[in-house]
Amino acid sequence: MTIERVISPQASSIDEEQRNWALRPTRLGEYVGQDGFLERLSIAVRACAGREEPLEHILLHGPPGLGKTSLAHVIARELGTNICVTSGPALTKGTDLVAALTRLGPRDVLFIDEIHRLPIQVEEFIYPAMEDYRVDVTVDSGLAARTVQIRCKPFTLIGATTRAGLLSSPLRGRFGMTHHLTYYTPGELVKILERACRLLGVESVEAEALELVADRSRGTPRVANRLLRRVRDFAAVHRKGRIDLGSAEGALKLEGVDALGLDELDRAYLRTIGNVYNGGPAGLEAVAATMNEDAGTLEDVVEPYLLQIGFLARTRRGRALTSRGAEHMGLRCSTSASEESE
Repeated sequence: MTIERVISPQASSIDEEQRNWALRPTRLGEYVGQDGFLERLSIAVRACAGREEPLEHILLHGPPGLGKTSLAHVIARELGTNICVTSGPALTKGTDLVAALTRLGPRDVLFIDEIHRLPIQVEEFIYPAMEDYRVDVTVDSGLAARTVQIRCKPFTLIGATTRAGLLSSPLRGRFGMTHHLTYYTPGELVKILERACRLLGVESVEAEALELVADRSRGTPRVANRLLRRVRDFAAVHRKGRIDLGSAEGALKLEGVDALGLDELDRAYLRTIGNVYNGGPAGLEAVAATMNEDAGTLEDVVEPYLLQIGFLARTRRGRALTSRGAEHMGLRCSTSASEESE
């Protein structure tokens, strides 16, 4: 049976995405976290605006839910230009990219989410577009084949990916700015939650409740906002709308989120390795098949946080529980394999 994650960093519906948009920052001054990159970005944006030139192409990579899409829209807003949003899987052929590029005005932003999933034939089209603002399209075939050059306005490409290692070297090398988004600290998440409370119209809220939600949000703003909405609903039904420590603890307990932010899917993953594979090492595909889950979901959504908190190790022979992970789950298993970390 597939386990549904309430705190999954991936959006589950259009309605939820619309609710997320209401809480997203619109200016650099409202964006919390990633301070070093924001300072460099602010300087680049102001310099390009003064010269009336397009901003350098930017590659944003990191785990889901850390604000890559939000940051792309913030950059477009700061530049005072429009943004065209698409994704790697949506660009199935070169003409799809041409259609997106020809819609762009001078200094506009083209945002490609999941850019690591761009087909090879589309990736070859994008190279001259990034460097020379042109696209070479071949029409007809055989002896009648000829190349038509289509010019596009100077633009900024912002690519976002959760798996930067899958990008080809030629594509990665054409980005002028690259940044890996890191997990947020509890203090940064509290600031995000305070702003979210103001936007949601929540007036009665205790600081301790927001700190508890931040501590259990896995360092991810999207998760923090989702949990805040669950706490708000719980408070509306059981606490007359007041978000206090009791309502936060009650809501998080109801959602199955423990003190470290682990939910049922995280615990099921750790239990599978611990009980079925005696703590590992075990191959990702084998664990996914045992859990009846998608291997990509486990690798992109579950594993990053478990690796960060030291509960999981990637060894030469597969995944293995660390002694900390086994102790947290109350499992007794061999931990020798976890010492062979990559």
